[in-house]
Amino acid sequence: MTDTATPKPATKRPVASVPAAEVVADGTGSDGRTSIADVVVSKIAGIATREIPGVHALGGGAARAVGMLRDRIPGSKTNLSQGVSVEVGETQAAVDIELVAEYGVSIAELAAAIRANVISAVERMTGLEVTEVNISVTDVHLDGDDDDDEDAVETTEPRVR
Repeated sequence: MTDTATPKPATKRPVASVPAAEVVADGTGSDGRTSIADVVVSKIAGIATREIPGVHALGGGAARAVGMLRDRIPGSKTNLSQGVSVEVGETQAAVDIELVAEYGVSIAELAAAIRANVISAVERMTGLEVTEVNISVTDVHLDGDDDDDEDAVETTEPRVR
């Protein structure tokens, strides 16, 4: 006679035995340790920054130039963490953002809105406490400034002959 015992149903452990904030706050939970990579926090911060009206682009001149080259490669993806650098510890994160603002936008209000959105998104998604969000506005974008059209043909008459 063969032993064909019916398998016992798997006992399910509670999905959230410890609230997410507690798991991250001390680095461990009852079920193990959670670690969050710097790139995760920088992507969250980059997306949260781009959500704010008045942000034209992220990154300084060199980072944007590399980003434009990358965007021209077929099948490439936008670097969501471009212009964002972070330091992530066990319980805290600090964020530095470089950006180009749209002309006419109040930079002080723009910075405040970015800070609030980045802090909210990072803390909500990771449980890390955001200690600071430093914002560096490196340029102002004017309507008619098209960084993408660097190789466009000049259509105006030269000023001198």
